[in-house]
Amino acid sequence: MEEKTNIYKKLMAVQAELKAPKGQYNKFGGYNYRSCEDILEAVKPLLNKHGLVLVLTDTVSEQGDRFYVRADARLIDADNGEEIKTSAYAREALARKGMDDSQVTGSTSSYARKYALNGLFCIDDNKDADTWNNTPQSHSNARNDSPKGNYTKAGRQAEKTASSSSQTQKKPTSVDDYYQLVIDWARANEAVMFIGPLLKAKFNKGHFKELSLAEAKAFYENIGKLVDAAKAKDDAALMEGV
Repeated sequence: MEEKTNIYKKLMAVQAELKAPKGQYNKFGGYNYRSCEDILEAVKPLLNKHGLVLVLTDTVSEQGDRFYVRADARLIDADNGEEIKTSAYAREALARKGMDDSQVTGSTSSYARKYALNGLFCIDDNKDADTWNNTPQSHSNARNDSPKGNYTKAGRQAEKTASSSSQTQKKPTSVDDYYQLVIDWARANEAVMFIGPLLKAKFNKGHFKELSLAEAKAFYENIGKLVDAAKAKDDAALMEGV
């Protein structure tokens, strides 16, 4: 009698074989990134090959004055019904230029689904600056989100990075200079996704280059504290819904 491979061995095979190229390009930021659709396009043939079924679902919840989309990625073994599930959260932006409410929710759903798939298939997108308006929090049987204690450490590292940067680079004299410093800091500290919401909350601006020089300077000088506070707020909101 032929022995059937269990779901974990099948998932291990898919993770080893999966190649999900970064098929999208952000002209403004000048970087390539992969979307949820890119991952699905690459993984579907492997699911068929190994007898697996992938099901994606969303749940919307309200935490405080904001809405969160939780995406669940369920991998099911077609042979015996065994299942593995990962989840990820993304927070809806208050508004996005050129989008109505349904499009904002759809964009948030796609973002959350992407990170649920990342967790399931071990895809590392930490260095991808593919969004300015969503904040994901991923959860699985083995948690891969940072513990709260690391935020304080990250804040200290942020201040150290900012201090080092100011010493080694020329003194910023324009909004563009501060914009580049913020981008560099956010990428180095894996905090790009917080910048958009913070600009909206603090200055009611949709883009960094809309800031005055004084605002840009203040934002850069306080970015570590602002990001720490945003992470703590997200953690508190998510824990209320657990």
